[in-house]
Amino acid sequence: MGAVPDHGEAARVVPTANRFDRREHPLNPDPIWPSVILETDRLVLRAFTADDVDDVYRAANDPVTQRWVPLPEPGRRPYTRSDAEEWCTVIAPHMRASGDGQQWAVVIRDTGEFAGAFGLVRTLWRARTTEIGYWTAPWVRGKGVATEAVAVIARWALLEQSFERVEIKAATANTASRRVAEKTGFLYEGTERSAMPLHEGRVDLAVYGLVRADLTHSDS
Repeated sequence: MGAVPDHGEAARVVPTANRFDRREHPLNPDPIWPSVILETDRLVLRAFTADDVDDVYRAANDPVTQRWVPLPEPGRRPYTRSDAEEWCTVIAPHMRASGDGQQWAVVIRDTGEFAGAFGLVRTLWRARTTEIGYWTAPWVRGKGVATEAVAVIARWALLEQSFERVEIKAATANTASRRVAEKTGFLYEGTERSAMPLHEGRVDLAVYGLVRADLTHSDS
């Protein structure tokens, strides 16, 4: 198993809330993820804002993004600027408030350039498991952005938030996304058949997992 790469991730976590928030909402008995900014040597992972709408709109309409991430939902295209605005100002914040996950806009530290959307989804608090989902802007592909962002999110969830397991699921034919999982130390665990709807139909998903023991062994 490859070790999870360390880009200086663990040293720079900027909290804007407590470790995790156990406040209960009448419709959400689970805790919610803390609001934090994660930083690496090259990247800043922060909350989405209205200033990201144009970049999200442009990146989400890229043909490669649309092939593997059925935005705004399977079978409905095109992805409009209104969809991007709703994502940045309504959907992404609501995912954290609902307890389902946490979403970050990834930007290049030195330039502020938007680089993609990365987040935690389908969080099971009682089981302490969650899943990383992501897409990168076409203008930063091939530069290691996805690997660096996934690594810092996985380490934060497992080591700082005491989660037991983080998953990545990718269409079996999505070799770029699968390489990101492998480069960040996730182990291939099997295939879920006909598990995800895309714009062109359903696909099988390759399942990768990383557990806390994997990180503690790689750090020892």
